[in-house]
Amino acid sequence: MVKAVVLGAAGGIGQPLSLLLKVNPQITELGLYDIVNTPGVAADLSHIATPAVVIGRLPPDDGMQAVLAGADLVVIPAGVPRKPGINGKIVMELATGIATVCPKAFVLVISNPVNSTVPIVAEVFKKHGVYNPKKLFGVTTLDVVRASTFVAEILQKPEEAPKVVVPVVGGHSGVTIVPLLSQSTHPLPGDLSGDAYAALVKRIQFGGDEVVKAKDGAGSATLSMAYAGAEFANKIIRAVKGERGIVAPSFVPLDADRDGATALGRAGVVDLEFFSSNVELGPEGVVKIHSLGRITSQEEELVKAAIPELRTNIKTGVDFVRAKYEAEEKNPRL
Repeated sequence: MVKAVVLGAAGGIGQPLSLLLKVNPQITELGLYDIVNTPGVAADLSHIATPAVVIGRLPPDDGMQAVLAGADLVVIPAGVPRKPGINGKIVMELATGIATVCPKAFVLVISNPVNSTVPIVAEVFKKHGVYNPKKLFGVTTLDVVRASTFVAEILQKPEEAPKVVVPVVGGHSGVTIVPLLSQSTHPLPGDLSGDAYAALVKRIQFGGDEVVKAKDGAGSATLSMAYAGAEFANKIIRAVKGERGIVAPSFVPLDADRDGATALGRAGVVDLEFFSSNVELGPEGVVKIHSLGRITSQEEELVKAAIPELRTNIKTGVDFVRAKYEAEEKNPRL
């Protein structure tokens, strides 16, 4: 029995994500929450002949609490594309609901900017005394999906894309996205260097801009993000059910694995509370955070460039929550 919940289920990511979770045979109950249209989305999905029973709720009458009750896995795609301040407030509110209703659930954060929203969730959980770093994840799967797709294109073997695996570390925006192309399961052409290498790295880092431009500014990466979120959720479910050896990329709290954090520190990842790397999953969440392995000098430079930006992003999320709580303490009516 697995209950999955999508917070932000009626949005551009939320609807296709909810569809993909509905057709996952491991999920027996699917809870949907958003500020509009959720009952309709739930009714639509409920007609699909798969095991999951679907419920959809709106904010009135404790809708979020009803949806979250008994949740094993909560995925958060809620928010407005490329609106960090607005999304911070939304994620903080949703995290508060999780902390009070289902604090032991696995929490998968999709809402951008992930580099800041994951720290926001962590701070809320700490405030409520329910923080478990092993069960909090920022979904960075899309960066790996893009890297795999783009490398397959360069190799002129699009049919190989599902088999191509390129580790992507760091964070989940711009220069914080660091593809370790030297560790690709399918080696790149030997002449891919200089401007061609830089162009591939940039395309992986700023793939979201490519989608926004193609949609004439009317949308962002919703379908591919939904696919990535569902893929990661499925790996969590498989790990919870006891499958061993599951490794997935994720932006996680480094205190989820002290040894992994130490290994990353030796690789130059210093003074950070969160970082994206390959993570081994188990029934209780994070089992091991993998280090970077052997990387090239070019990749070392990319990691160095990512760290200051990551540090700023993380601090932004932490400061956002702490300022909100301080304001509430001074004026309880807020």
